[in-house]
Amino acid sequence: MRERFDVIVAGAGPAGAQCARDVAARGYDVVVLETEAEEEFPRQSNKSTGGSFPSMMASFNVPDDVVMNFTDDVVIESPNHFFVEDRPGAVLDFAAFKQFLVDDGREKGADYRFDARVSKPIIEDGEPVGVRYNGSEEVYGDVIVDATGPAAPLAKELDVCDLDRRNQAIGVEYEFEGVDLDHEGYADLRDSMMLRLDHEYAPGGYSWIFHTGGDAAKVGICYIRNDSYQRYAEVDRTIDGYLDHWLDTDPRFEGATRLEGRQHRGSAHIQPPDSLSTDGFVAVGDTVPTIDPLWGEGIHKGMKSGRAAAVTVDQCFTRSEPDTSAERMSLYDDLWHEEVAPDMDSRLLMTQLLYLAPNDRYDELMRDLQRLDDETLTRANEGDKRAIARLLRLRDAPLLTRLARRRLAT
Repeated sequence: MRERFDVIVAGAGPAGAQCARDVAARGYDVVVLETEAEEEFPRQSNKSTGGSFPSMMASFNVPDDVVMNFTDDVVIESPNHFFVEDRPGAVLDFAAFKQFLVDDGREKGADYRFDARVSKPIIEDGEPVGVRYNGSEEVYGDVIVDATGPAAPLAKELDVCDLDRRNQAIGVEYEFEGVDLDHEGYADLRDSMMLRLDHEYAPGGYSWIFHTGGDAAKVGICYIRNDSYQRYAEVDRTIDGYLDHWLDTDPRFEGATRLEGRQHRGSAHIQPPDSLSTDGFVAVGDTVPTIDPLWGEGIHKGMKSGRAAAVTVDQCFTRSEPDTSAERMSLYDDLWHEEVAPDMDSRLLMTQLLYLAPNDRYDELMRDLQRLDDETLTRANEGDKRAIARLLRLRDAPLLTRLARRRLAT
């Protein structure tokens, strides 16, 4: 006999686990298939800086005990200047956060299967009806949710997503003790999340210091290996080489000690999604590019996408006759564009402009942010075209021309 559930979720990251929490809370049978072995979870998938905001915790009932440090502001650095925005944040212990989502989902009735590597969807009459995992194991369901991240074995097979390697961002992070968080000449990073725009350390990307308490911090860099990276990168320097270069040349790390075993690596794609759903299927989290294109915040958006998928499932199942057709599942697309990642095209434009700019333009941007009202950066990051225009100058015309040519060529 076929083993059957209402919903199958592939992947136990924030998006998949949140979807399972919400679906189980609504009384549906849901199974989560996770690649990692339970005794190791989430060692291999502990790939996030864990930077998020209290609004995420309140929206999804996340307890304070998974937070390493609550921060008071966000600092943006350029090579020679900085800007401080009063914006409370939360630096999560990402592993503890993921474990909480799994435990809470189980309490609500979700079935978790670890050491279960999903390989492909099961197709009958042209529609997905189940999932094959661990080679020959099969499970069937009315709705399938791909939350596997960039691997996307189900979404790719169903032509729901086409992730371009040219849009892949890679990152590496270590945790340190002994970081000088209030060094002379730099912003005070005690109780801050800091993001640095500086091609010397992160060509075509950014680096960060997230205070985790005391003199400890998460320190990392990420960049997209596209033409912005090629324009500013040093020949043959790896991402680890860039991080080492920053650690060797920034005086804030002079007395810092790397914490053994506290290393995180990850990747995500920064591009507009081709599609998001089809018959009996949705893709959530990093399976489709949900991450904030400007600053890389993905936890809150991933959780929102998981919830949007659960709402879609509920709407499809609560009709007089359950209907999981592509037309009904497209409710998820509407919710994604309205609530998860609104104005994605404008926000991607802002991202591409930012990472094409040279270092001296970053210094100028910091000065501009100092004189503008506090909400300009927030609105620009949300894709507000007027706010983006306020950040532009005449000298940006060549950047706009280069960007226009690049977009026409793709």
